[in-house]
Amino acid sequence: MADLSPQELRVLAAVADSGGFSAAGALLGLSQSAVSHSVRGSEAKVGAVLFERGRGGASPTPAGERAVALARRILRMYEVLGAEARGAGRDTVAGVLRIAAFRSAALHLLPPALERLTARHPGIRPEVRVVRELGAGTAGEVAAGRADLAIATLNAGGGGVGGGAGGATGATGSVPAGAAAPGRLLTGVLREEAYALVHPAGHPDPRSLPLLDWDENCGSYTRDWWRAQDWIPRATVKAEDDGMVLTMVGRGLGMAILPELSLREATDAVDITGLGPSGPVRHVGYVTAPESASTLAVRALIRELRSEAG
Repeated sequence: MADLSPQELRVLAAVADSGGFSAAGALLGLSQSAVSHSVRGSEAKVGAVLFERGRGGASPTPAGERAVALARRILRMYEVLGAEARGAGRDTVAGVLRIAAFRSAALHLLPPALERLTARHPGIRPEVRVVRELGAGTAGEVAAGRADLAIATLNAGGGGVGGGAGGATGATGSVPAGAAAPGRLLTGVLREEAYALVHPAGHPDPRSLPLLDWDENCGSYTRDWWRAQDWIPRATVKAEDDGMVLTMVGRGLGMAILPELSLREATDAVDITGLGPSGPVRHVGYVTAPESASTLAVRALIRELRSEAG
């Protein structure tokens, strides 16, 4: 198979990002016919159809999704090559560092680590995107080549993506903790968090209250425990995120079961009760691609995250 050139990789990524050949051409300063010719050439080299063409534009086939993800990751290595070479043998590194994180991690775990990172390496420019832990979640951003590192919920049991806890219907973006996640990504556990019962302050019988939940509060790390608790009702309210749940609990609208990072925003309006040694826990960690794991910026961020977690 003939190798794809960097320009051909850029065309594949642009078509996927823009949803069409004309729009990709506008992004790259090429004609629609040039984009179409490039895609056909790439498909011939790869030996697979990469895009479904239609009146509404172009969308990646399963083969195309994989090819585009790898194209983005390869192009990213071209981008960081200069910074890596200049940083070799020095005690500093520069350039953009792309990070994906779920909401509570972006609020509480990342900022102190980034503060130390940029103090030691002023040339690093972090770009943080908050991504919901649904579907592919934050790890999916790394797999797709849109992030260099993600803060994700990891399933330490290795059972893959979890199902809903407390009646939640969405599948989380949790990935197995250990050497490799789906798509040959690398993971590392940063912290283990216990879940706790949070309820309106002073309530005499919090377990009698309705359950409040949010779509991301699911996973195989909580599912078995949750099913064994006959006192937990199905959720009567499903909020967009854990911050909304915490606010509603403070307003007296119900009780919730939340992990430690989510509870850092708790006010005097709520009380927090532990669930005992058999209560559920979740593992929060980093996810990165093998090629990114060796870069100076990602290694420096992982060091700071471990320092913060430890």
